[in-house]
Amino acid sequence: MSAPSPHIAAEPNARYLVQALPRATLVDSCVLIDVLADDPQWATWSLDQLEACAAIAPLVINPLILAEISPRFERASDLEAALAGLPLVREALPWDAAFLAGQAFKVYRQAQGSKTSPMPDFYIGAHALVGQMQLLTRDAARYRNYFPTLPLVAP
Repeated sequence: MSAPSPHIAAEPNARYLVQALPRATLVDSCVLIDVLADDPQWATWSLDQLEACAAIAPLVINPLILAEISPRFERASDLEAALAGLPLVREALPWDAAFLAGQAFKVYRQAQGSKTSPMPDFYIGAHALVGQMQLLTRDAARYRNYFPTLPLVAP
């Protein structure tokens, strides 16, 4: 057995040095659309991130994410077949996320936002935050704006 490098702190039990890993990664619809549509600009990045995140924790989607990708398919069975190759866990939206999404929408309206009801991104960000997940997305600006403490995986 070789001696540890003098430049690396070595300890037999260093649990306190390990950063807490996310419980899961919530996957934004834009990332799934990149992969399913084989987007020439983003498919490789999105697929690489899906693989990296899946190696750490489960990949999660919720009903809103499914709804956002469903218009690309004629039948639910086609959508299910397309998603079958991805290791996705389905979770319902938590009630606490609904309240938090409403609070984000209130901030949006106070900043003169023109939409008249909370947008799906507010529910998605709130779901990730209350579920103690990181969010895999290419739309980092909106999430950073309304959920500044949400861990993001983004370009």
